[in-house]
Amino acid sequence: MQKFLASLFILALLIACSQMPVRPAQSPDPYPDVIFETSLGNFVVQLDRRRAPLTVANFLHYVDTGFYNGTIFHRVIPGFVIQGGGFSSDYVEKKTAAPIPNESGNGLSNLRGTIAMARDDYPHSATAQFYINLADNHKLDPQPGRWGYAVFGEVIQGMAVVQKIAAVPTGKVGPFNRDAPLTPVIITKAFVLKQSPD
Repeated sequence: MQKFLASLFILALLIACSQMPVRPAQSPDPYPDVIFETSLGNFVVQLDRRRAPLTVANFLHYVDTGFYNGTIFHRVIPGFVIQGGGFSSDYVEKKTAAPIPNESGNGLSNLRGTIAMARDDYPHSATAQFYINLADNHKLDPQPGRWGYAVFGEVIQGMAVVQKIAAVPTGKVGPFNRDAPLTPVIITKAFVLKQSPD
């Protein structure tokens, strides 16, 4: 009798558990938003994980570890780009992780308001520095026989702040011979805007 009752209890428990809703594991947000708080105001970029998965993962690593906090926009060229994310406010270059593969062939173009990875002449040399396009810079896109610069998102709020940064007076400052803001434009904080739970 006791075995029979125990079997009934187990059966009832299994039935009850089978009726409980199962929530699937949450996949990463394909389009995470990152807020940049700067000394001239805030702007928000939306990243495209589907088109640039390696670049977005790399960028979010730097965001999540606070790497960009206290860095500056060290290169500002009106009508072209603002570039930052690599130097502290006292013009010391920050140590980065290893470079990442170039994802410039992902179908995203260097259009006004997009964010892309800065690099040197070697195509697979991007680490932490990024830039925001101030115009449609198609010449930075990949061409036959030539790598481009990998776009991985776009500004969705605060483009007026980006333009404000683009308008600051520039010149020779610290290690930079030109195009550096004479008054530092500081990224005080960069962080991911968390999604609300369902």
